[in-house]
Order: sequence, then structure tokens, then C-alpha cells
Amino acid sequence: MHSRDERCQRSGERSPFNGWWRREAGLTWLGILVTAAAFTAFVAEVARHLLRDGAPVLHIVEAAVYVALVSLLIYGALVYLCARHGYLRRIADHRRAVRAGSVCTFDEDRPPAVVILVPSYKEDARVVRQTLLSAALQDHPNKAVVLLIDDPPSPTADEDIAALTAVRALPDDLGRLLAEPAARAAAACVAFERCQADVAASGRTGPAAREEQRRLARAELARAAAAYREIALWLDGQARQHPVRDHTDAFFVERVLRATAEAHRRTAKDLEAQVPERLEELEDCFRRLRALFAVPISTFERKRFVNLSHAPNKAMNLNAYIALMGTRRVTVRGAGGLHLVTARADEPGHEFPDAPYILTLDADSLVLPGYASRLIAVMQKPGNERVAVAQTPYSAIPGAPSELERVAGATTDMQYIVHQGFAANDAAYWVGANALLRKTALATIATDALENGRLVRKFIQDRTVIEDTESSIDLVARGWRLYNHPQRLAYSATPPDYGALIIQRRRWANGGLLILPKLLRYLTRSGPTGWRRMREGWMRIHYLTSIAAANIGFLAVVMFPFGDWLSTAWLPVAAVPYFVLYARDLRHAGYRRRDALGVYALNILLVAANLAGVTKSLHQAGTGRQTPFKRTPKVARRTAAPALYIALPLALALYLCLGVVWDVVAGRWDHAALGSSTAALMLYALARFVGRRAIWQDLTLPVRRLAARRPGRPPRRTSAAPARP
Repeated sequence: MHSRDERCQRSGERSPFNGWWRREAGLTWLGILVTAAAFTAFVAEVARHLLRDGAPVLHIVEAAVYVALVSLLIYGALVYLCARHGYLRRIADHRRAVRAGSVCTFDEDRPPAVVILVPSYKEDARVVRQTLLSAALQDHPNKAVVLLIDDPPSPTADEDIAALTAVRALPDDLGRLLAEPAARAAAACVAFERCQADVAASGRTGPAAREEQRRLARAELARAAAAYREIALWLDGQARQHPVRDHTDAFFVERVLRATAEAHRRTAKDLEAQVPERLEELEDCFRRLRALFAVPISTFERKRFVNLSHAPNKAMNLNAYIALMGTRRVTVRGAGGLHLVTARADEPGHEFPDAPYILTLDADSLVLPGYASRLIAVMQKPGNERVAVAQTPYSAIPGAPSELERVAGATTDMQYIVHQGFAANDAAYWVGANALLRKTALATIATDALENGRLVRKFIQDRTVIEDTESSIDLVARGWRLYNHPQRLAYSATPPDYGALIIQRRRWANGGLLILPKLLRYLTRSGPTGWRRMREGWMRIHYLTSIAAANIGFLAVVMFPFGDWLSTAWLPVAAVPYFVLYARDLRHAGYRRRDALGVYALNILLVAANLAGVTKSLHQAGTGRQTPFKRTPKVARRTAAPALYIALPLALALYLCLGVVWDVVAGRWDHAALGSSTAALMLYALARFVGRRAIWQDLTLPVRRLAARRPGRPPRRTSAAPARP
């Protein structure tokens, strides 16, 4: 399943894309105009009703509240439509740039270094291995990959020991795997260097010598092309041997291994088309060939050292390593355990290589061939010196087997459109699953803080569980820019069940309101206010407040029996463009149009989880106590959902059903229709995305746990372990 923009970029279509782009851009403008006009007509009709009838104060208050709630929902719809238009413009501009051949390049003699950091906490080694391999196979020649293991370093449970051992073994395993292509590349380079030395030693000059140089250069270029083809064949073999257990394995094989092999074959073909005159012209070619596969892969575990931060979140895992880059350290045993301290000049120590760029990649994400080189080229392009973050907002791995995972993935793919539209309006946010970061930019927003009496350096703030979002505001407030590359080059796993999805969405909803004051200070204090700043603020504010505003607005409109005189025919007209174009975008992304109904039902089901995250934000704002970071579980078995998140949707559906009866008696037909359809979608979502059996298990789990702890209950018999001497 490929999106429309992916298919167009691959096939090189021209006129079909142009026709599609113009049609979609026209429909988007039409949708914006219809939504704005219909909402204006709705407000005008409500105002005429109040003025015509001399409405009492209660009606005025009711109308004001209802219009405010509807405004929150229309605000979200208009932001999506405007973002959609920005997305279309970015896709069109990108295609024009590719056709014109305006591809950024950097000096091949000194390609900038990049350190790829993969933070991992209790991840499946099989998943992490694919992520590391997708990073190691990137076509940038000057790279290093570091797996930041955040598991407790001394586990006691057998399962945890086995998992940690498997993850720690990954660098050596991948090093042995990549030794074969590295050896082939090195052999070609050694042969080239030998040929170059022989020519230099001969000392021959003149026309005959120059002709011999051209012949040798063409032969050596053919040798480089042959090496690329051999490595492509090796990758094809790895693709055939790789076990395919699920859709992620299938995607990895097809879009990482086979796609990388195809990219190397294209490189070989391009090399053979060149006509070099001298051997010196090939030095960069062979240097790059050697460096592509000489990839150092290592691990680092901050929790092994008592003088480093142990804060349980991804931000501090990254911060601990970034603070060490460019230093030489040695391990010493001191008070409390191991310490990592600066090595003396005469003391051997471990070098933490520095680099101008850092690529962060979640342990369950995959980057496609060309991700690093394209984004580094963007960073290196003249005029982009103030770009702090370059990324391709991640998409969902296609082919999910379960209905919930597929529909939840659809919501992720629609967020890709939103993020591209934000970038078109200078309102991009850093999305933490994958990103290329400029280290000097991180240094400008770094702060020092005390953690258990230790001074720690924070390049990425961990005040909230959406650390990437807050860091985005820190960066733009200091004059940096964020760039979203308009091509899908990164993919990430989607929670496969309702329990795991609750944890993820509850975390996403927690933090936006805490960051809002910082955003408002930036918008009001930095630079003159104009149309550009207003567009940026309009979209940035929506990003931070949309989860709270949309869920609270929707719940209030559905639950409270507003008078039918407020439900005019203009409201459905205002909503239609959003739903129609959202369904079209789902279709363009490879989904079915009717999946829009599934997305709507899933969003209704997740109202409780979203509001729980919002409540956590308000709790932290009121008490100052930071919400603990909770990772999204990635386990083979189903993650049980808290009983509350089963009971609340059921209770809401029951409330709405009772409210429908009351609305019918009172003659509120419009509200009765809204309540009945919402209750039906809620029950449909529970049955389709959770399942009757899982609902019963999760609802009764607290009771079963309580029964298991009942006093006087005999302990469950287990096999006895031998006593320790």
C-alpha cells in the first residue's frame, strides 16, 4: 500500500500529477470557503434568533456556550483544511525541484559526520535489530550508530536478563553481518590504491600515458560498479533469508533491504555512464564506497554510571549521551558504584566522537534508503544554516493485520499531512520518532539542572512527556527553523491493541497545555506581528490545544441537551468539507474511504484516554509534580486496558441512549440523532477494536486481582526451588 504522493514521486508522472494537484488544491479552497461561510451563517442565524425574540438571559448564555463549543470544532476543521493546502503546495514544489535537478550536495571530500542515536527501553531485540540495520545501511558515508540501552543494568528476572543480553549482543551481531559487504568494498578500494600507486611509480607522461590513465580509470570505475552490484546481490540474499513473521518484517525486507539493493544497482549504473580522464577523479568514489559499510555500531548504558542522569524518560537518555560527545572518558569505581569521568591527558579512555549532526531514531522505527543523505544535504544547503531540525514525519508501517492497528495507523498517516501543512506555514514541530538535529542548535537551548545532587546537562527538555514539542518552541524562540521533508522516508510501529493505544494517546495528550504559555510568550515577544506570524500562531496554538479543545467541545455538545433552535442546517454544511476531504486523503494514502467512519469511531472511543492525558497536564500545572514517562508497550501478547477505559465508554453510551429517550420526549430531534449516532459508534468501536472477550477480561481484571489477594486464600502452589547454601 503506497500513498499517492509516493507513487507519483516514483513513477515520475508529470501531467497526471499536475491535474491531480490542481483538482485537490481547488477542492481544498472550496472546502475552506464553504466551512467559513457556513459557520458565519450559523452564527448570524443564532444572533438573529436572539435579537428577534428578545431572548432571556438563559438563552443568551446557552447560545454563547454552544457557539463557543462549536467554534472549537470548526477551528480544528479549518486548520486541517489549511494544512492540507500547505501540504499540496509542498508536494508540488518538491516535484518541481526534483524535475529541475536542484538536488543539494555536500563536499564529498569531507562529508559531515552524523551520529545516529537509537534510544531503547525494554524493546524486543528483533525489532531493535531492524532499526539498527536500517540506520547502518544509510547511504551517508560518515556515520556511527549508537544504541542507547535504558534497561536496568542488573535485572534479576530471567526474562529481563535474556532480553537485555540479546539487545547488548546486537552491535557484535550486526558487525559480523556487515563484515562481508565491508570486505568487498575494502577489496575494491585496495585494488584501486594499488593501481594508483603503480601509475605514480611509473612516472610516465605524454599522450600515451594519458590514454593509459583513461583506460585504467574506466577499468577502476567498472571495478567500483561491480562492487556495488555484488553488495546489492548480498542484500538480495539477506532479504530472501530474513524471516517474515508479520507486516513489519515484510516492510523491512521490501522497503529497506531490497530498496537498498536497488539503490546500489542504480549507483553502479550511474558509475558506468561516467567517462573519467584520470584516476585521481575516482578517489572520492572509492573513499565513499569504503566508508559506506565501515559503520561503527556500539551501545551505551547511562544507568551503569551513578554520576549520570537516571531520570526515566527518553529525553534524558539522549541528553546523557549528547553531553558526552566530543569528550574522552574513563570508568572508575567510586562512592555508590561506577562513575564516568574525564580522562587525564596521559590516561587511556573511551572516545565519544563528536559530530555536527545527530540523527535520533526510536527503536521501533525504520528509515528508508536516502533518509540521512537527503536531510543532511538540506541542512548543508546555503541559506539553511539556521535549520535546527530536519525530518520526515513518520508514517505507519502498512499492512497491519488487526482492524484497530490499521485504523490507528490511518490517523498517524493523516498527521503526516498536517505536519507538512504546518511546515508550509512556518509552524513545524519536531516529531520525536525520527529527526536529524544540528548539534549547535541544541547547544543554544541547553540548560543545567540538579538531579539528586548531580549537575546534568539538558539539551532536550524533559519537563513534559512530549519533550520534542517543547524543544520545538525553545528552538524557534531562539531563531532556529524546523524543516519537514515532503517525502515519506520514515515509518514507525502502531500500537496493536487498545491497551497499548491508550498509553500512547494518553501520553500524546499530556503536555500541550503546559507548553502553551511558553508558545504565547514566543508569539507575543519575538518580532513584529504580521500575517505570517498570525498563520504560524494559529496553527501552533491548535497543535498544543487541539486534543483538549476538540474532546471537551465534542463531549459537551453530545452530552448536554442544547435546544434544537441552536442546531441549524448550517452546521452539517460546515462539517461536510472536512469529512469529505479527510476521506479523500485516506484514499490517497492507500486506505479505503469508508475507513473515515472507523477513524471517527476510534476517536470517539479514545475520548476518555485523551481527556485523561489533558487532566494529567492540569494536575502537573497545579501541583508541580511531573508526570512519569510511560512507554508504549510492544509485546506479542495483548496489553490489558485499564477497566476504567472500558467502563467509561460503556457508561457514556448508556447515558447517551437514555438521553436519546429524553430528547425524543422533549422534541429535541437533532440532539437525539446526534446522541444515538454517537452511542452507536461508541459501541461499534468497542466491539470492533476491542472485542467482547477482551472487554469482559479487562472489566473483570480488578475483581480477579482483588480475589487473588484475599486474606486467608491459600497461596498458589509452585514448584519448589532448591535452597541456596
